[in-house]
Amino acid sequence: MTEISRQANRQVGVMVDRLGVVEVVIVGDAHQLFIPDLGRSRAGAGRFRGLRLIHTHLRSEGLTKDDLTDLTLLRLDAVVMVQAGGDGLPGEVEYGYLLPPGSAEMWRVEKRPSVHTWDEDFGLFIRDLEGQFGDSAKVRRVEGQEAAVLVSVTTGDARVARLSLDELERLAHTAGLAIADKVLQVRRELDGRTLVGAGKLKELLLRCMHSGAEVLIFDQELSPSQLRNIATETDLKVLDRTQLILDIFAKRASTREGKLQVELAQLRYRKPRLALMPTAMSRLTGGIGGRGPGETKLEINRRRADERETRIEKLLKDISKERKMRRKRRQRVGLPGVAIVGYTNAGKSTLLNRMTNASVDAEDKLFATLDPTSRRLRFPEEREIILTDTVGFIRNLPKDLVHAFRSTLDEAVEAELLLHVMNSSDPEIDTQKLAVEKVLKELGAEETPTILILNQIDRADADQVARRVEEWDAIPVSALTGEGIERLLERIERYLFREKAARRWEAGAEDLPGEEEEGEGSTGEQPSEEYDLD
Repeated sequence: MTEISRQANRQVGVMVDRLGVVEVVIVGDAHQLFIPDLGRSRAGAGRFRGLRLIHTHLRSEGLTKDDLTDLTLLRLDAVVMVQAGGDGLPGEVEYGYLLPPGSAEMWRVEKRPSVHTWDEDFGLFIRDLEGQFGDSAKVRRVEGQEAAVLVSVTTGDARVARLSLDELERLAHTAGLAIADKVLQVRRELDGRTLVGAGKLKELLLRCMHSGAEVLIFDQELSPSQLRNIATETDLKVLDRTQLILDIFAKRASTREGKLQVELAQLRYRKPRLALMPTAMSRLTGGIGGRGPGETKLEINRRRADERETRIEKLLKDISKERKMRRKRRQRVGLPGVAIVGYTNAGKSTLLNRMTNASVDAEDKLFATLDPTSRRLRFPEEREIILTDTVGFIRNLPKDLVHAFRSTLDEAVEAELLLHVMNSSDPEIDTQKLAVEKVLKELGAEETPTILILNQIDRADADQVARRVEEWDAIPVSALTGEGIERLLERIERYLFREKAARRWEAGAEDLPGEEEEGEGSTGEQPSEEYDLD
């Protein structure tokens, strides 16, 4: 091989199976080989192709990045480089092989002075290495759980991008994904075609191949063409942050209204992408479209999507009317509405349970609550309010989702008082506070009276809590232990029944409806056990 390579001034290579049989002979140019299609690889987790590439180099360079990329993408047993000397005799040898997932590197490269000093039993070595890959796959694989690599690209502050990437990891865990790797790239400008650039995209593919990941998730929203380009070049499932949140909402929605709202948001997200939607794009694609659908099929999909969107909007308007009627009935019988708002996983549902002795599902996951849950809360002197738990907010909440959940979020818009719950133990509490206030402003609820609540003080630094209590005039509580709840209830009662009554009295108005005799009308809400301040 080295003699022919030197005479032809070209690299020469052979693909050899584990029995020593030459399967393919390859002749390249002076710089590289072009490996032909080798067909499908052997089935089974952690198994290699059963072929090793042995090829020559004409210069003194060792294994190149292209050699190691081929090793990874083709799942070769090994890549071996033999230096072709000027006299045509074999010189130094370098060989590379893959390392099991969890290793610091994807591959390892070793050198030998000559092919004549190679003493290892390659068959024994490769069987042992393949066994390590198989064991690693069994350890990593959770039945029914896909592995994902998370990617964030930024042109700004890397620290902010890293925090957002950490939040994306929590979203992925909530969606039931196993995180194989996280990648943060800082660029001068974003690549219009693939967001990350061709070189980084190939590196991401190598990471996915090495870790066994099947899903690539980007923290930034991808354009339809970027989504198509990345999916086509990697042949992986590709999601962006919006898709991931939509997927979580789809899994969490339990009521008819919640399911309709999620479906509406998904339709609005998919419609611009129908023509570009490859089957590998996402687990959300389902049966809508395929790789390169025909024009007729595409038009049918678009028309059906438009018709379904119109129908869902009508159904949600009807449900919204029913919800407004229930709110009016509550107002007629003098039941003020109080809405609990806040960043996702701040402890809103736990607070509702603590204040009303209810048993609403409260999990340590993002978006554990999608459908608004209302409970009665009784104060002294036979005065009651309706306390409603709403869906949590998040940074960069998809606009389609905000619009689709508009009827649900109206509970916050039309409430007489908002309880803004914050996780005092979260280092990003300031950013989260601003994110919630931004969404409330978009909803038109920025002028609604609000009580700030610092939750989870049992987990937070006391000095930090004290500083924010003074700065924000907030109430520190622990929904888990009950600490501070009585003070919160007193603040709510004082605002709704005392201060408000005093303001109306000064204005010459009659007493508040809440202080009149309780009516008999139905509120449409399920009552729970009462919390009595006395």
